[in-house]
Amino acid sequence: MQTRAGDPGAFAQFDLNRVDSPAFVVDAAKLRENCRMLAEVGEASGAKVLAALKAFSMWSTAPTIGEYLDGVCTSGLWEARLASEFYDGEISTYCPAYKPDELEEICRLSDHVIFNSPAQIVRATQILDQARATGGDIDIGLRLNPLHAEGEVPRYDPAAPHSRLGFPVDQLEDEHFALIDGIHIHTLCEQDFPPLERTWDKLFDYLEPYFGQFKWINFGGGHHITRADYQRDDLIRFIADVAEDTGAQVYIEPGEAVALDAGILVGTVLDTHWNGMPIAITDVSATCHMPDVLEAPYRPAMLGEVPVDAEMRDASDDDPRGGTVRLGGPSCLAGDVIGDYRLPVACEPGARFAFLDQAHYSMVKTTTFNGMALPSIWLWDSETDALECVKRFDYADFRDRLG
Repeated sequence: MQTRAGDPGAFAQFDLNRVDSPAFVVDAAKLRENCRMLAEVGEASGAKVLAALKAFSMWSTAPTIGEYLDGVCTSGLWEARLASEFYDGEISTYCPAYKPDELEEICRLSDHVIFNSPAQIVRATQILDQARATGGDIDIGLRLNPLHAEGEVPRYDPAAPHSRLGFPVDQLEDEHFALIDGIHIHTLCEQDFPPLERTWDKLFDYLEPYFGQFKWINFGGGHHITRADYQRDDLIRFIADVAEDTGAQVYIEPGEAVALDAGILVGTVLDTHWNGMPIAITDVSATCHMPDVLEAPYRPAMLGEVPVDAEMRDASDDDPRGGTVRLGGPSCLAGDVIGDYRLPVACEPGARFAFLDQAHYSMVKTTTFNGMALPSIWLWDSETDALECVKRFDYADFRDRLG
């Protein structure tokens, strides 16, 4: 299982006992740093930068995002409502398929409504015409599938064979451009610049006959722009070149890059025992709190984790911190296993630990399976040390969603 890298940053100095457990803690200063970096890319390249709410929708931080970025992108009606209520700037909405009874409101809330196929646009003609007749200033977009896969994990690759996402670019016809104002292309996942450039090289010949016929081109998300080794200068040059070649406004929709390394998930060891190796049960559940650990799969990095090498493994019996321990959640799912770790503290009931880089996706994917308590949400500012509990969940949150 691949370990997802994480930069502890200021969290290396954070006292985990300041919050309850389990808890997400987001560093407002790191969030500002990420947004500032994205804004600089937008300003230098001429691109408009939208934050993807599907990855990070902690709306208490909306003022920070609105200060730096051009708006947000949403994945359907409820995210569009959230965007209109709390976020500044443009709202771009894409969904693989819209329910007709929701599309009218989506059109009212959104600046761009992006469809998955030309046939959907045709079926929605009456709704779109009505939205415009009542003063709705909306652009219509079409998501394209470039038929060029760059993803490392097929289930996260929108361009994997037989993907349901996007209209195959080799089926484009002149008539389709009469239906739309812009095109949307999202094929990346946690990647740097070269995969984007290769994807555009594959698309270029298909799209060149239509340059000048669309107002904007949206390259979606999956760009790890705020990662230390990302080739930001290359991206800036690329965006400027695409805008010049196509005559279109370029958009990008980073999700993870907005909150990269900006959050941790704090947990506590509840019990330990031996079954061929040390086992620890924690109040953090992979299936409930970090489902990507099982879906991707990946092994989240731990704050202060002690590296395991042969010398340390041999000396583990004499190390007060103990040896490698398998951490798992308290749910009934046999596979609720987070991974094998060497904790920075003694692995005993009551010990606190934290997983790195958990602000994006983990927070929005949590569930109450098994009646599991959802982690509380905290906002910490590493520059001022201000700490605020934004949200706590209780039994009523579990009860009221079941009926």
